[in-house]
Formats: sequence, C-alpha cells, structure tokens
Amino acid sequence: MAHDAAPDYRQLPTLVDSQSQPLTAAEPEVLGRPRNRAIDALRGIVMVLMVLDHARDFYFGPMRVRATDLTVTTPLLFYTRFVTHFCAPVFVFLAGTSAFLYGARTSRSELSRFLVARGALLVLLELTVVRLCWIPDPFYRFTLLQVIWALGWSMILLAALVHLPGSVSLAVGVLIVAGHNLLDAFHARDFGALGWVWSLLLERGSWEPLPGHRVVISYPILPWFGVMVLGHAFGAIVRLKAAQRRARTLRLGLLACCAFAVLRAWNTYGDPVPWSLQPTAAFSVMSFLNCEKYPPSLCYLLMTLGPALCLLSLLESQRVQVKAYRGLVVRFATLGGVPLFFYIAHLVLLRYTSAPLAVVRFGASAFSPPPGHAGSPEFDLWVAYLAWIVALLALYPLAAWFRRKKEQRPNSWLRYS
Repeated sequence: MAHDAAPDYRQLPTLVDSQSQPLTAAEPEVLGRPRNRAIDALRGIVMVLMVLDHARDFYFGPMRVRATDLTVTTPLLFYTRFVTHFCAPVFVFLAGTSAFLYGARTSRSELSRFLVARGALLVLLELTVVRLCWIPDPFYRFTLLQVIWALGWSMILLAALVHLPGSVSLAVGVLIVAGHNLLDAFHARDFGALGWVWSLLLERGSWEPLPGHRVVISYPILPWFGVMVLGHAFGAIVRLKAAQRRARTLRLGLLACCAFAVLRAWNTYGDPVPWSLQPTAAFSVMSFLNCEKYPPSLCYLLMTLGPALCLLSLLESQRVQVKAYRGLVVRFATLGGVPLFFYIAHLVLLRYTSAPLAVVRFGASAFSPPPGHAGSPEFDLWVAYLAWIVALLALYPLAAWFRRKKEQRPNSWLRYS
C-alpha cells in the first residue's frame, strides 16, 4: 500500500545536531530517531509542577480557599497555584510538537491514524481511570472533564488538520488562540437546549445528560485544540539545526512575553476579567497575573507559553551540559518521556492516600462534591507541599523503570504512554 507523501516534513533539517545537543547524543533511538531530551525535560518540569497542583487539590482542598480569589487568598497560596498554570498549556503545546516529530518519520496517513487512536485512548481514560481517580464514584453521579479529555479530542481533530498545508494549519491555530476571546460575550445559556455543545467547545459549564448525573466541563475543547495546533507548527522549528532552533525558540518566547505584557496592560482584550489596582503593590501584581484558564484566554496562553519557550531554549544551551545541571535535566527528561503513565500514577497515589484521611476527618460527608470536601482532608498548605515532595520521591523510580521499558520496545503499545 502506498503512503501519502509528506515533503514539508522531510525536507526540513534533522532533529538533533550532535555537536550542540549532547543530552541526546547517547540516547537510544525511538522509531529510528533519538528523542529531543530538551522537550522531554521541559515536559518533565511542568509535570513536577502538576504534582504540586494536585497535591494542593487532594490534601489542601480545591474549595477550601479559592487560590485565585484575591479577596481571600494569600500570596503563598496564589503563587502556589500560579506556577502550576504552566502545566496544561505546555503539556498540550508539546503534544502537538511531538505529533509533528512523529509525522516527520511516517506518512501523514499513519500520523493521522496514530492521533485518532491515541486521542480515543485518552478520552476513554478520562471517562474511566482518570475519572475514578478524581471522583471514586462508580455510578457517575458527578463527572469532571479535564485536561486529558481536551487533549484526546484535540488529537482527534489534529488528525484531520495534518493533511492540510502547514501554513493553513498554522493560520487555524493562530486564529483560534488569538480570536476565541471575541466570543466571550456569548454563553451556553444563549443556546437553550444546545448550550452543552457551546460548553464543550468554548465555555466552562455543566449539564445533566440524565437525571441525577451531572457532567462538568472544565476544559472546553476548542482553545486547547488551538494550542495543540500551534505546538504542531512549532515542530518545524524543532527540526532546525541547534543554533537556529535555540535562537528562534528564544525569540518566539520573548515575543510572547512582550505581547502578554502589552495586551494585559492595555486591559481591553485578551482576558475576560480586567486586572485592577489593589490595596497593595503585591496584590496589584497578582491581579495583573490572574488570567483566566477555563477556558484559557489569550493572555493566559501568552503568559505561560512565552516563558516556557524561553526555558526550552535554555535547556538546549551549552549551560545545561555543565555537570551540576545535566543530572537534574536528565531526571526531568525521564519524567517527561512517560507523561501519560506518570499522570495516572500520580493521581492514583495522591487520591488513594488522601481519601482515607478525608474519611477519617469528615466521615460520610468526605466526598460531597464541590463546594463540599470533594475527598480532601483539607489540611494546611504545608501538608500539600510535603505530599508533593513525598510523591515525587516515590514516583520517580517507577517512572524511570517504565521509561526503560518504553525505550526497549519503541514500536509496541508503550509508545502511546
């Protein structure tokens, strides 16, 4: 059977420059090419932050104090939440980049099939394993659709987009990310019985498909799909020689940071909630940084992806080859090489260690849905930090073991992890 040609992938430079990418030079090949360890390391860094975010959810409690509500939060709680804002955008963006790199060594048809299969797997996992980690209720009386859901559907949509020219897909990504805030004036309630469709695409919301069964959509699909499309377009830069790659990545990151500063200061477009001067300078800064994640506003995405791209450029520089840094970067890359496995493992660990403590503390009401306890013992914030550190120490050896298995069997089902 003949494969579709993909000249716009294959005519680009090679992925790794051995003279300037020593982190990848000795790594085993995956499907015929060495992995880009800087990308894995960046993904690993945001996954470490992700564990902090979920340790806060499971041990401190998501509804105890709303971390981004400036009337009740503290600087420590706010910035504990703020640093974890980088997780989902970077995770989704790099998923698009990984899709591009996978497509660079296969046909478009094979890439499309892979994206559909992996996307469907993610959607299934969100509705089963991941859901039972967040809400251990087998009767589905309350279901939360989050990042894995949005990631899965974004991959399925990307499977169609990869057949279009790269310039067209880039334009689609820019249009969605930069333009979806134009639709902020429209709400699910404006569409009557079809409001749930609007929530699935563009607005956080909920609906009851059956009496007594509520579904809450935290991650509307369309904006996250736009992020993945931009990540896919960024794959062309990753394929450049190392010096060009680092320079262009840094320029893009700095441009996004500057665009965020200007757009947020303008305070007219890019986020549904304007910032405002607060009683103290510290809280004014917090207001400036307090951008909307559900769904991710343009300001939110510029604020998170800009610094992430700058960090990616740094991870590829010679500076990280110094011995003091290299070991740490390799450890981050180990986590970043098994994102789905690590995601599920950390949820299982945090949920099923915090849940018994919640039962001991709150009894029958321990799992009352938000604004109830939602399975959290609601300890002080320092306990969440302690749980974060213990979870990382416990999960790293498991992730390293699974990473070795994955590299030993690059063509098996493990590549979906």
